[in-house]
Amino acid sequence: MRAVICSEPGGIDVLKVGDRPEPTAADGEVVVDVAATAVNRADLMQRQGHYDPPPGASDVLGLECSGVISSVADDVDGWRPGDQVCALLAGGGYAEKVAVPAGQLLPIPAGVDLTTAAGLPEIACTVWANVFMAAGLRPDETLLVHGGSGGIGTMAIQLAKTLGARVFTTAGSEEKLARCRELGADVAISYRDDDFVDVVRRETDGGVDVILDNMGAAYLSRNVDALARNGRLVIIGLQGGTKAELNIATLLRKRGAVMATSLRGRPLEEKAAIVASVREHVWPLVEQGHIRPIVHTVLPLDDAREAHRILESGEQIGKVLLTP
Repeated sequence: MRAVICSEPGGIDVLKVGDRPEPTAADGEVVVDVAATAVNRADLMQRQGHYDPPPGASDVLGLECSGVISSVADDVDGWRPGDQVCALLAGGGYAEKVAVPAGQLLPIPAGVDLTTAAGLPEIACTVWANVFMAAGLRPDETLLVHGGSGGIGTMAIQLAKTLGARVFTTAGSEEKLARCRELGADVAISYRDDDFVDVVRRETDGGVDVILDNMGAAYLSRNVDALARNGRLVIIGLQGGTKAELNIATLLRKRGAVMATSLRGRPLEEKAAIVASVREHVWPLVEQGHIRPIVHTVLPLDDAREAHRILESGEQIGKVLLTP
């Protein structure tokens, strides 16, 4: 089968389309003929040599896909060849076929086409697991999501707003800020022109209850400053570095919590539980039209370099998809 090969760490030029053996369904797995996959920042980190796949996972990039099941292991119930699905992956999405643990499969939501559905599993599972399952955002609370125009940001804005929260977000251009407002953001902050801590203090009575952060070190102390009492900061990315100093006294005074989580390396049973919860709580909202998958562009697999360039430039709003 054709797959995007990344034989050594480096820039976008190390991405090449080559041949790989077709996967087979081990116990508990199905094989999916890939209709589309999505490009995530974790793919960029893996290409650069900073994010190795978990033990046993494919070294082919790609953490989500959509497609049609072509084979099913004997011990798998509830799925059969011909079913259209989308899936959360530990790797392998940039290919014509991929083996997937059955617990990480989701049906295509009604009203969403097969290609577009490729951009849903990673962001839906990330936002639901972190903002709602871990941080426990409630309808009467306030969320700040950094990078509101990206895949995770567009999902977080829509989901939190639909479930009754007040939503703050940051973005880097007027076009992106306007799109965040269209998706439901109550307060959209330019991180180039404004200090989000000052805006939060001005617009709230003491801070925000939950922050979803993809920056890491660069925003750590300011995020804590922006928290309300009993606030929860969830760190899911390191775009702003890995090391920072934190005034623990501020955190203690606010009785705040700082959590750092990742999705890819979790045990299969944890990922299956997250996927099941997303299917129960998030998929109905997608099917009812409250949440829309936002796609920036769809490119052929041969244009994986261009897809990575787009993501690295930050010009996209929503997801970048690849089709084999």
